[in-house]
Amino acid sequence: MAEKTYVPGSNLDVAKMPGHWLLARMGKRVLRPGGIELTRRMLDTLAIGPNDYVVEFAPGLGVTARLTITRQPASYTGIERDAAAATAVQKFLTSPHYRCLTGSAEESGLEDGSATVVYGEAMLTMHTQGQKARIVREAYRILRPGGRYGIHELGLTPDNLNDEKKDAILRDLSAAIHVGARPLTSSEWRAVLEAEGFQVQAEHTAPMHLLEPARMLQDEGLGRTLRIVFNILRTPQARQRILTMRRVFRAYQDHLMAISLVAVKPEVV
Repeated sequence: MAEKTYVPGSNLDVAKMPGHWLLARMGKRVLRPGGIELTRRMLDTLAIGPNDYVVEFAPGLGVTARLTITRQPASYTGIERDAAAATAVQKFLTSPHYRCLTGSAEESGLEDGSATVVYGEAMLTMHTQGQKARIVREAYRILRPGGRYGIHELGLTPDNLNDEKKDAILRDLSAAIHVGARPLTSSEWRAVLEAEGFQVQAEHTAPMHLLEPARMLQDEGLGRTLRIVFNILRTPQARQRILTMRRVFRAYQDHLMAISLVAVKPEVV
């Protein structure tokens, strides 16, 4: 029997639910802006190994968690605010050293210096500047000196993008996905991390092609992509919303990107 996958927001109206939840309901599993390839690059740069104590903020459907535990870290802890999602992730964490807790990335409840690696994907973008700072500060607090912090988020380009264009992108993007999206430019994302004491070591970017056919095939495979398309076609409200999302992504394709940064907590603070 196939494993039943948790779908967030399953009790919400298709017309009103956040865009990433709508895509999950249609069967999409990779919901990161840079796709599975940028996630893998982030994990490779973090160089997770058997001696690492890993914390993931907002594991969601658990796609990255599965990739992380194949690297067999000493421990893995997911911090997920959605209790049902945390339960779903916990089901495939069979090692006693791997767990997913219900909690907030702003206040994880974990001990100071208890992690060697912390990462989060596609979640800082959805928070205000103050919330971004608090989440990054929490990552800094729970990391040991020398620990690594990775993010994978939605970005704006170029760095000198004017405020009028930024405002238009944020307005149209938020309206399309029904979530307050607040992406930043590369230098702005770096500044968020550096303001809390991190030293950025690596940056990788990718096109924002979340709903493009080639990216869908790369992320989901042919079989699942066909199932997603079938589900969209037979759900008119979902089809209308997803086409609107794709139109907005394409309209601003020259100014949207996916970005991953990996930073280090200094050995001497």
